[in-house]
Amino acid sequence: MATDTIPTIPRSTYEDRLHRVQQALAAQDVDWLFLGPSADLFYLTGFDAHVSERLNLLMVPRSGDPSLVVPRLEAPNVGDAADLVRMVTWEDHESPIASVASVVPDAVGAIGVGDHLYSAFLLRLQTALSADTWVEAGPIMRPLRMIKDPIEIELLEIAGSHVDKAFEQFIATETLAGKTERQALDRLIELTMAQGTGPCWGICASGPNSAAPHYSTGQRVIQEGDSVVFDWGGPVRGYFSDITRTVHVGEPSDEYRKVYDIVREANQKTLEAVKPGVECQQLDRVARKIISDAGYGEAFLHRVGHGLGLEVHE
Repeated sequence: MATDTIPTIPRSTYEDRLHRVQQALAAQDVDWLFLGPSADLFYLTGFDAHVSERLNLLMVPRSGDPSLVVPRLEAPNVGDAADLVRMVTWEDHESPIASVASVVPDAVGAIGVGDHLYSAFLLRLQTALSADTWVEAGPIMRPLRMIKDPIEIELLEIAGSHVDKAFEQFIATETLAGKTERQALDRLIELTMAQGTGPCWGICASGPNSAAPHYSTGQRVIQEGDSVVFDWGGPVRGYFSDITRTVHVGEPSDEYRKVYDIVREANQKTLEAVKPGVECQQLDRVARKIISDAGYGEAFLHRVGHGLGLEVHE
């Protein structure tokens, strides 16, 4: 897909997100929001901050202008996000914690901290700042990110279409028997990225390895009679695909066909149960009952699904 057909998040959306997060801070009586490099920071500004020993920190007050503390050598990476925030750059010989302290008042009530801020930074910040309390930022950010706007939905749909098309091409053109798991996965990722997806992650688990949902792809050679699980995806403008497909090399056994039909029924019945107001745990129960009643409950090691967006597990 040509890049110019993929929508971008406009500046007005980021401005609205920052406004809404300030409303959430006020509603929850939190004075400041501190976010390190993370999907939360990206969601609010469009800046994909670098994770390293150098502090990048977005600071959003309950009212007033947000600030971004960023290493001077990484300041050019901020891009258009620089128009949304007050930039506070620091040199390698300077203290980024002092830069933060120069922005935050001497005494504040509550500071909300994002999930992905290094503990070493947080401990230094807690020493340098006089805050009454420090709270988790999840309850502030999670409700905002949970509901996707039309462009977010479109980006997720495009990301999903890329993996679907790549897998169709993969199945139609590749012979699995004789390839290593790594070779098979690399080819699948190559086809996915050729669709326009960014750097992909993935799992290929064959034969006995296919029983481990989060197996680490190795050099096992795929053989006739193997069940092979592919679990992979990647981002389109930051929004991730995540797909799992299981194939069988050669003629499947009666047991394999039986389990396939059970899983297919569980998938279909769960899909039919999706309606406004139905809790996610109820969807899990629908699938779990079908699989457990068929005698395979102990093999159902995971949950039915998870959130998807700016993170693979959102």
